[in-house]
Amino acid sequence: MTLSETSAISSSTEITEYNIMKLTPVMEKYILHWGEMGTRWGVNRTVAQIHSLLYLAARPMTAEEIAETLGVARSNVSTSLKELQSWGLVKLLHVKGDRRDHFEALADLWDTFFAIAENRKRRELDPTLTVLRDCCLECEADQDTGAETKRRIEAVAQFLERLLNWYGQMRRLPQPALIKILELGAKVEQLLKPGR
Repeated sequence: MTLSETSAISSSTEITEYNIMKLTPVMEKYILHWGEMGTRWGVNRTVAQIHSLLYLAARPMTAEEIAETLGVARSNVSTSLKELQSWGLVKLLHVKGDRRDHFEALADLWDTFFAIAENRKRRELDPTLTVLRDCCLECEADQDTGAETKRRIEAVAQFLERLLNWYGQMRRLPQPALIKILELGAKVEQLLKPGR
């Protein structure tokens, strides 16, 4: 079932008196796919759809407009918006003459990328590295764990430390430098060859 079938959305992008943002077929396709991808990334489908809707919206939207446009429960929208705000992907705004809260997604894709990366790092990688470091320390005195097992645990810890150090360095680079690095791609190998 498409978004238009569930919430009677037509193909214009203006807001009607019913507070339904009308989506084009391309916008529907984008939002539905982003919701699908969200579930594969471990994010609730509605959270991902709301994020994509706000990213595509030409202006900030209220929770009621989001609920009507996507055909989802208002309570689900509120919960999803709180999650998106905790990730730093959506900002709360106030519009002059309107007492309702309005929401907008980060417009810059680099800001979005780094907000997601920072949260993933903080929630997943940092705790994992802490446990790996603890395991490495415990391995030093552990007589029961085999040498190869210890080596593998240490290898994972070193790999993750290098990865996080690299991420920290990349995070500090200005956006134009990051774009140049991405565009270099496999050409980096040429720069690293001995004798250069």
